[in-house]
Amino acid sequence: MHLLLIEDDAALHTTLQRSLVRARLRVDVCSDGAQALAAWQTLEPDVVVLDLSLPGRDGLDVLKDARAAGLKTPVLILTARGTVGDKVLGLNAGADDYLPKPFDLDELEARVRALHRRHGGAIAAGGDAQVGSLRLDRASGAIYHRHEVLDLTPRELALMSALMARPGHAVPKERLFEVVFPGEADVQFEAIEVVVYRLRKKLSATGVQLVTLRGLGYLLKVAA
Repeated sequence: MHLLLIEDDAALHTTLQRSLVRARLRVDVCSDGAQALAAWQTLEPDVVVLDLSLPGRDGLDVLKDARAAGLKTPVLILTARGTVGDKVLGLNAGADDYLPKPFDLDELEARVRALHRRHGGAIAAGGDAQVGSLRLDRASGAIYHRHEVLDLTPRELALMSALMARPGHAVPKERLFEVVFPGEADVQFEAIEVVVYRLRKKLSATGVQLVTLRGLGYLLKVAA
């Protein structure tokens, strides 16, 4: 899971970054409200932890701008403003959760993981993505069926990794094409269907199906 921490307290964001990295999260930090939106758009994190009191631009304004720009990343507000009124303002601005300071590090991690799960991430023990009997090892990038590594080509692996990031949710064909054939302008769009066909054959004995949803894209689901 990729987390963007927008927090200006150097001691606090250093502590949080170390703790969350030990929990096997990838963490980027932005300490300036004026640069926060650009960092958010560039890094495309899975979850944002956002302080409200920031130099350069208030956290609520950053959040409002992000939502206005179409960024749907789940957001956990982290702030010393602990009143009910501030909580309501944050939630109305587009936040998904709220944790007042001081807080417990274990609770922060649990809330971040819960946000990721609710918004399509699948975090298993150790931070790996899991769909049925398939597991994507975040550290190595390999996909396992039970305890055996699936024999996948780089393009098959890229497609599977994108689908496993959103189990039960359709991933548009256009998005998958960008992931599987990045920057390859000479490749025909229908080439993604060849990769899907080969993957279906390799998944046939795993209990996980690669399903086509007409007009929506592809998704992974556990066979009934």
